[in-house]
Amino acid sequence: MRAVEAAGREPAADGTPDPYLPDVGDRGFRVARYELDLDYRVATNRLAGHARVIAVAARDLPQFTLDLSGLRVVRVKVDGHGPLRYRQRLRKLAVQPHRAIPEGRPFEIDVHYQGSPRPIRGRWGEVGWEELSDGVIVAGQPEGAPTWFPCNDRPDDKASYRISVTAESPYTVLANGTLVERRVRSSRTTWVYEQPQPMASYLATVQIGRYTLSETDTRSVRQVLATTPRLRRAAQHDFARQSQMITAFRDMFGRYPFDSYTVVVTDDELEIPLEAQSLSIFGSNHVDGQRGSERLIAHELAHQWFGNSLTLGRWRDVWLHEGFACYAEWLWSERSGGLAASTLARREWQRLKHLPQDLVLADPGPDRMFDDRVYKRGALTLHALRQVLGDRAFFSMLASWTSTHRHSTVTTGAFVQHATAASSGSDGQRVATLLSSWLRRPELPDLPARGD
Repeated sequence: MRAVEAAGREPAADGTPDPYLPDVGDRGFRVARYELDLDYRVATNRLAGHARVIAVAARDLPQFTLDLSGLRVVRVKVDGHGPLRYRQRLRKLAVQPHRAIPEGRPFEIDVHYQGSPRPIRGRWGEVGWEELSDGVIVAGQPEGAPTWFPCNDRPDDKASYRISVTAESPYTVLANGTLVERRVRSSRTTWVYEQPQPMASYLATVQIGRYTLSETDTRSVRQVLATTPRLRRAAQHDFARQSQMITAFRDMFGRYPFDSYTVVVTDDELEIPLEAQSLSIFGSNHVDGQRGSERLIAHELAHQWFGNSLTLGRWRDVWLHEGFACYAEWLWSERSGGLAASTLARREWQRLKHLPQDLVLADPGPDRMFDDRVYKRGALTLHALRQVLGDRAFFSMLASWTSTHRHSTVTTGAFVQHATAASSGSDGQRVATLLSSWLRRPELPDLPARGD
């Protein structure tokens, strides 16, 4: 029961719901591991699933809830006992065990469910399980995970995963982590993936399509490129420098946090690329054979450190994901012989200066959570900090930030404390003041000169 023991970490001190997504998640327990067995029919979009959820009660639980949307539950058991009383309403599955589960006790939930999965439509558009022209894409951020499995859909509740998917044999199935088993039975194939590092539910994904796989490099990090035959040559050219990116980011951010990295290029166009843990997804429109989307390749790769290994606990801190990934675009430009980060920062500062000054980066509000200003002002905040600290101290601070909080939950307050501690002597107060102006006030501060 190692997975159960791992769930004994303390719950967040603040047990209140996240105000950005107040109806999501249950703070009465934490999950250590999900084991998902899915059987999917591509032609009819029919999913039959069995989820085994291994958890620990954070308080006495006379009942608990899991997030699940658009799929019908067939039966539920807790610790092998059942069938249990449960009810489904809106996006919640409420379960009442035979006896209350005492605080601190490990327990196991088995949920069998089925239906035709479909995305959730919310204030951030459609997210979750979505059919492509020939296959499936799952984009979970921020509330799409319940469209395909029952979960405690809180970003601070990270768990290990085993994901098993059976589909028609002409299709390739990709999911988070490492492929540990592939079984062919008649016309159907089962793909089993293991993701041992803790993962937030919104980062879990399944991708299904008529893909061919190629390993792009094995010297530093095992990398897999999944494309349709039509896009293979262009994609191999466009992603050819990804190995160099990994080396550059490893120098700047510290060790790559996972066992491998997979890139999926769908035959459909996508509005934006998508990150998942140890995996990123691009549309056919992001591949042109001329490296026209290389900044996006850098952005999604950087999320493996910032967002996937280090994951926000509350959605107000989304700049810790997007600001860092955006700044990684500028750093890659600088490292690869393109425009310097300082040039890109000045350009972006000039653009933001003429936009409304009404966004607080450390708490933008749910409607502005994915506002482009969160991305760009977040990157500018990091550049301002780099200007004050200097390169040696700045990149040392970033590497220690990722190593100290590897595979855990982070907050803006923790970052400010970390960055302040990384500065020497009286510089600590100057760094704290600088970060307060960038993070807590709506007005755009001036960019400091190097050494200011």
